[in-house]
Order: sequence, then structure tokens, then C-alpha cells
Amino acid sequence: MSKRIVVIGTGFAGLYSALAARRLIYLNSQGAASEATNIEVVVIAPEARLVVRPRLYQADPSSMALPLDDIFRVTGIQFIKGTVGAIQTTKHEINLIDDTGAPSTVSYDRLILAAGSQLVRPNVPGLEQHAFSVDQIEEAAKLETHLSGLAAYPPSLARNTVVVCGGGFTGIELAAELPARLRSIFGQNAGVRVIVIDREDEIGPDLGPGPRPVIAQALSELGVEVKLGTAVTGVDANGIIAATGERLEALTVVWTAGVAATTLAKQIPGEKDKFGRLYVDRDLRVPSARDIFATGDAACAATDDDGHYTMMSCQHAIPLGRSAGNNAAADLLGIPTNPYSQPGYGNCLDLGASGAVVTDGWDRKVICTGSHAKSAKNYINTALIYPPKADLTEALAAADPTIQIEIPS
Repeated sequence: MSKRIVVIGTGFAGLYSALAARRLIYLNSQGAASEATNIEVVVIAPEARLVVRPRLYQADPSSMALPLDDIFRVTGIQFIKGTVGAIQTTKHEINLIDDTGAPSTVSYDRLILAAGSQLVRPNVPGLEQHAFSVDQIEEAAKLETHLSGLAAYPPSLARNTVVVCGGGFTGIELAAELPARLRSIFGQNAGVRVIVIDREDEIGPDLGPGPRPVIAQALSELGVEVKLGTAVTGVDANGIIAATGERLEALTVVWTAGVAATTLAKQIPGEKDKFGRLYVDRDLRVPSARDIFATGDAACAATDDDGHYTMMSCQHAIPLGRSAGNNAAADLLGIPTNPYSQPGYGNCLDLGASGAVVTDGWDRKVICTGSHAKSAKNYINTALIYPPKADLTEALAAADPTIQIEIPS
């Protein structure tokens, strides 16, 4: 009797979950009588594509989606196009809707939730109607179209101003990128204004004090203004209003503050962290739903024995996917799992024309800055995080859960 592993999502964690499951099944499928030959791997997502989400702050975001049809075909992964509406954990069933609106149901023996995360949009007046984002590829493309269209407007300070709401990782990278992008639109001698506003008192609050002086210096060199300790209380077509009562005139406002795990996690019983991520054990299994594994941005997993937990980044999503897929397949095969562990940790933050900054360890010690760090960032963005080719041997090898990602320095 056949069994089925269902993966929800085609992000980094979803892709590598499916590949890792197929890898272990392939390695254990020698002989027609092998139980592994009867295990299907099915991926459900709205599109068979991987969006290189960490790059959506850059220009030309529409080009940052990679089709997965060929890699699914050569590795024997089945793809179902649809949007998951409900996960019925007691029935081991998933209810989904295809792009025509037709409903269907898919059963599973093991489920891997890898549906990622999304930007949190708080109830700020005018935010939904007037603010842009770079959270999803369609949203980033919408911002790109808007920026390109600004050249048709009469020159003004508001036209040439972008307010970035949120001074975290994404907000910093976008703000550092924008001065050059705006000058490419308005002319190299145009006066442009980029402002980062954040309710926290420090830039990059989650990045720690280590890289903060480098970030502050880079933003200053780029002419990016930073307003800290100030919340945004309103957004309209012509700018934002701060809690201080100050108004910033801008035809472009980009919201980057806050992220939460997929809302599908709410349908799975189990303890969750402040981001809505499911706590998982070392095999990435949800303890209260033993046939379900959570991975990527949907999982809060211990990276080591020192109290560190995964971050919402591709640095953790790819190894998490490898482990989740491997362990779900191992569970069905009745063979030992490979517990997730990722003690190494590093960051590489893009700082636009000022280069980048690379840090090492959870204390985020700066080990590289400037053009050298920029080369490392370019390698990460254009090679390290990209999936393998549609070749069976290469694709399955890339899904080995013993591989560790290292941030280059």
C-alpha cells in the first residue's frame, strides 16, 4: 500500500524538504520489494516556483523566481497547484483550492509544513491603501513599477523621497539600495531623500551592537536619514505621520516592519512562539502532532544546546528543509532520523554602494566590511542560495542533511 509525504510550500524549506525526502527514498529503494518504492512525495503550492525572497529588495524583482517543474520531474516529486485552505490533522487530510476555484482533498501519511512567513501589517490608518512592500515578489514588482513611473511626475521633494518604515534587516538593505536606484530614475545629479523610521531606539535592533557602527556609517555615507524611537501612526498618498506629530512628505512609503509565520500553523495543535512558529523537536516534528513536521519560517527549532533558535532566514531554511524531508521519510521507512543541528551562525548585510558587513557567531562579531564583504554578499545572493540544476544526481546530493551552510567571509 502506498504512503504519501506532503510538503506545503515551494520556498527554500519546502524545496529542500521535498528533495531530501526523495533522496532518502531513492537511497533505500533498491529492489522491487523495498517499501521505499511505495512512498510518494507531493508538493502543494500556488506555483511551481522558488522565489529568491532574500533578493526582493533589489532592482528587477520579477526576475527572481525560478521555475521548479524540471527539478520536480527529474527527481520524481509530484506537484499539485493549489492554495491550502484547511489542514485536518485528525483526518490526515488537506483541503485546497486550485486556480479555477475548484476544491479538492489530498491525504497524507506525513505532512511537512513549509509555507513560510509573511509581513505583518498592523492597523495603521492608510497602511493597506498607500504603503508598498518587498515581502512577496508581486509586491516588490509593484514597487519597482511605481518607482519607475515617478519620473513622469513633476520634480519635487515628495517625488524624490522614499520613507522606509522599519529599521531591521530588510529595511536597512532596501534603504541602502534606494539612493542609487532613485538616481538611475531621476538622473545622477538629482537630489534624492531616503528616510528610515523605526519605533526602536537603535538601528537593526535584532542585529546586535556588533555591526551597528558599520551600518550607521554606511547609511550616513549614502545620505540615508534615520529617525529612531518614532512610530508611524498614519500613511497617505503623500507621506506618513509620526507619533511625534511630524509629517514626512513622500510619494513612496515602504513597510518592512514585522514578520509572522504562515497562518496555516494556527491549524496545527502545539505550542507556538511570538512569531506564530511551531516549536519542534530535534527531528523537526511537532510534538503534539507526531505525523507533522514543521520547517523553515514555520518552525522554531533549537540550533544547538546553548539556547539558540532558528531565525527566519534562508541560512536556516535550507538546512531545516533538508532535515525535515529526511526525517519525515526516515519515519515512514522505520530507519534512524538525522536530528537537526546548526551551531554555526553568521550574517551578511548588504549596504548598497557602501559595500556590506559580515558577522560571525550569535554575538555578531564583525569580521569583514566594505567591498570584500560585498563580494561575499553577491556570492550568497547569486550562487549559494540558488537551488541545484535539474539533474537527479546533483539535486539529490544537494539535499543531504549533513551539509552545513557557511556564510563566506
